[in-house]
Amino acid sequence: MILNDEQIERYSRQILLPKIGGGGQERLLAAKVLVVGVGGLGSPVAAYLTGAGVGTLGLVDSDSVDITNLHRQIIYSTDDLGKAKVEAAKVRLERMNPDVKVIVHKLRLTSANIMAVINDYDIVVDGTDNFPARYLINDACVLAKKPLVHGAFFRFEGQAMVIKPGEGPCYRCMFSEPPPPGAVPSCQEAGVLGALAGVIGLIQATETLKLILRIGEPLVGKLIIFNSLEMGFRKVKVPQDKNCPVCGENPTITELIDYEIFCGIKKKESE
Repeated sequence: MILNDEQIERYSRQILLPKIGGGGQERLLAAKVLVVGVGGLGSPVAAYLTGAGVGTLGLVDSDSVDITNLHRQIIYSTDDLGKAKVEAAKVRLERMNPDVKVIVHKLRLTSANIMAVINDYDIVVDGTDNFPARYLINDACVLAKKPLVHGAFFRFEGQAMVIKPGEGPCYRCMFSEPPPPGAVPSCQEAGVLGALAGVIGLIQATETLKLILRIGEPLVGKLIIFNSLEMGFRKVKVPQDKNCPVCGENPTITELIDYEIFCGIKKKESE
């Protein structure tokens, strides 16, 4: 792919960076990224990947825009209320950057469809808010050997990590099984600081760009934890668990699992 004059001007501030240049921008335009959950995390991720010129952006979400979403899901407006999130997001993102091809998947991922969806993408970004989806996405990416950029938040804290199968731990190396029903309250029950979702989403977007550009040190085996009240970041090393049920030496999970809904969260990809 050769950059045209308009693209050189649009991405000039990135191209000037010595670790990116024209070659890096061409890699971005050739990249295919899937964002699962176009909510508090997926919104900033999708916006910044679109701005950076990631050529193909897939969006997965089965939900519609609700008024309670608007304080943190920044790509939607009041005019989008009631619309499918993926459709409203597609309109907004394509207006932002016509270079980006936005593919919508208005569905809920299950063990029956997830492999077919992720197959066409280079990197998967998890912007979901519930444990069944989180474990399903982790397991599918490990089995398919797809890099996964994890993010999550709760009230005033958030976390992010990169899962690169074959090179580091997966989500199950930290938490081998989902929590029991009712152990963790949902956003509806516990609340969330809207700007916190933006911080974690931007970390996910940055890590995704680093993976595409092959620069810096991705958060492989390292969990970033952010406390917004203290404005503090902690980086925790996550060892690979040789007994991990999905990426360990003798995996016991070789087929995808559809868990029952945990934590009182409804069947939706984003919150």
